[in-house]
Amino acid sequence: MTVEPSYVLTIDCPDRPGIVHAVSGFLVEAGGNIVQSQQFGDTASERFFMRVHFDCASGAEELRAAFQPVADQFEMSWKLWDRSQLPRTIVMVSREGHCLNDLLFRWSIGSLPVDVVAVVSNHRDLEPMVRAHDIPFHHLPVTAQNKPEAEAALLDLVTGLEVDLVVLARYMQILSTELCEQMSGRIINIHHSFLPSFKGAKPYHQAYDRGVKLVGATAHFVTADLDEGPIIEQDVTRVDHSANVEDFVAAGRDVECQVLARAVRWHAESRVFLNGNRTVVFR
Repeated sequence: MTVEPSYVLTIDCPDRPGIVHAVSGFLVEAGGNIVQSQQFGDTASERFFMRVHFDCASGAEELRAAFQPVADQFEMSWKLWDRSQLPRTIVMVSREGHCLNDLLFRWSIGSLPVDVVAVVSNHRDLEPMVRAHDIPFHHLPVTAQNKPEAEAALLDLVTGLEVDLVVLARYMQILSTELCEQMSGRIINIHHSFLPSFKGAKPYHQAYDRGVKLVGATAHFVTADLDEGPIIEQDVTRVDHSANVEDFVAAGRDVECQVLARAVRWHAESRVFLNGNRTVVFR
């Protein structure tokens, strides 16, 4: 049996009647078969969001050209992706390897739908782990004096490797406003959910001292506002009085790995839409 190419069409436009009818009608005319369709009309922003996974014998460029009149009619921001083309991804890390290790394991067994083309770090601690997965490792040390040069080198990698997504897997450097704006919606970060309640060094130690009962993590898009970008995913796990600082750190690491992996997977599957300071996520 011939397997037809599989695509994902994502749409963001002003909300008005007739959008779903127009999209489904286009797919019928193109000979497409809808596998999954999700939509959401946000009354606050008056925006409409739609994700359609469909199979079709036509090529991607042919479909894009044919859909453009529909997009123009409804003032759509839209993308049509061939699902066989995995997002080319750079993972950035410093010295803590738990999120990197988790992402690389999921990638190696095929459960994370990205193409990891490089790992970038400002330290060499995790280079052996990366080399063991046969992934190129790039050491870009960052100081107050060379930060512009280091970011320029990173952008050269992004351009040269045709990177779609950058994942900050506990990368402990603040990115410049210029870099954040240039790659808006293409950088995902993970941090502990105690921010902003426990800012600065050793947040889990601070949380332990305050006797918190929930340990959590947040994955979000990176913006110029530190740790305040649109949130993609969050989760928590419970702790109690018997937990020590090491237990807090271990619990936090586990949640960070799970939350970051889900955010990366959903983004890679075109399930995440920016909606002002918020996101729409079709799970």
